[in-house]
Amino acid sequence: MKIFAKIALMLVMLLCTTAVQAQTVQNSSHSTIGYVKDGTVYNSSHSTMGYIRNDGTVQNSSHSTMGYIRNDGTIQNSSHSTIGYIRSDGTVQNSSHSTIGYIRSDGTIQNSSHSTIGYAKGVSQQHAAALLFFFGMIR
Repeated sequence: MKIFAKIALMLVMLLCTTAVQAQTVQNSSHSTIGYVKDGTVYNSSHSTMGYIRNDGTVQNSSHSTMGYIRNDGTIQNSSHSTIGYIRSDGTVQNSSHSTIGYIRSDGTIQNSSHSTIGYAKGVSQQHAAALLFFFGMIR
């Protein structure tokens, strides 16, 4: 009977370790609205919403390409048309270069008026931009 208790404890520890490694995405009230782990985007119920590949390709849960985040910060839709930009200082712009928000180095996400609209602590600026442009997680 002790072996089953040890196995159960090990499984719980493994699950806790896995949950800790995912970055939590929160709305402005600090309610969890999703997670990002190893490039996979999950909603608050842990259902897969999509993927952000290492090459910048953004895919939906069926692996269909939604768009691209280029190394220079250009954000493109699936047809390679530019829909926005993420600048190195965290400024988020639309295709006309108008500022629509900011992704701060501490993970705070703000709208163009500098009001906090969400948090993505530990999430890269490129991944946070994908959450904004493609997954609509933070608005």
